[in-house]
Amino acid sequence: MLRLIAGLDRPTRGHVAIGGRIVNAVPPGQRNIAMVFQSYALYPHMTVADNIAAALKLRKIPLNEIQHRVNEVGHKLGLELLLDRKPGQLSGGQRQRVALARALVREPDVFLLDEPLSNLDALLREQVRAELKQLFNSQNKPVVYVTHDQTEAMTLSSKIAVLYDGVLQQFDSPHRIYSYPANEFVAGFMGSPQMNLLKINCQGNHGLLGDFQITLPTLPSVPPQIVLGIRPEDVRLAQPEDSQIVEGKPYLVEELGKEKLLSVRVDGSDKTVRALLPADQNWHGDTVALALPAKALHWFNASGGDRLN
Repeated sequence: MLRLIAGLDRPTRGHVAIGGRIVNAVPPGQRNIAMVFQSYALYPHMTVADNIAAALKLRKIPLNEIQHRVNEVGHKLGLELLLDRKPGQLSGGQRQRVALARALVREPDVFLLDEPLSNLDALLREQVRAELKQLFNSQNKPVVYVTHDQTEAMTLSSKIAVLYDGVLQQFDSPHRIYSYPANEFVAGFMGSPQMNLLKINCQGNHGLLGDFQITLPTLPSVPPQIVLGIRPEDVRLAQPEDSQIVEGKPYLVEELGKEKLLSVRVDGSDKTVRALLPADQNWHGDTVALALPAKALHWFNASGGDRLN
């Protein structure tokens, strides 16, 4: 996708438009894009200032304008004291900021970022992610950001495009992607811990999940099998007033600090339901009853995986 936007590959059909201008026939060098690579791709023999300024010098920008832009973007990214250093003298987070500065200084029409945080450790990734969010908001320019990290996608974006095998599965806001996934793949891919996806057999307006009946949504026609989806944070310990309950034996408890992830094998089946519970919540005995609130259920066609409700 990034190569198509950048002009390194030609689309077999359709158009690539930047700012409303179709650029299919425009060479990469004339598209005014800036790219931030996964591997930073800094020149090791150049200082930070020279790395940031390299593209501007190639474009014959006046030296005083180059100096102004380098200083401005260096201030934005906290690089003022590093401008005379070489990349080998920088930490991973600092090198990533230099790569971002090199893109920002060009004042492009669109930014392309290819998993720019994947080489950073978890703590640094969180810090740089927060910096990127503020940076994107201040630029008022479109940013296309490729990532396999769901947290990055959810926190940084105003829109998410979920791709699988080269096919667009859903293009929507982070809230819509999370709350109303278009199909079973999106439902299982977005969210951590992963959504419970349980294939059940249908009988009339009910489905069977092990020994338990689940009320199905109102549909024009009910297929023989249907996939029930529910996020672990929506599953709770059952109360007397709950109508849709499954029971089973807990076989795994994962402590996550303020929460714990409970895995339960549903009686009468080989299916597992996972529940994300408060750390201080407990149950008694060898079995546990879990409530599946009707409002939190997602329904997908077992054949094809498309959303049904």
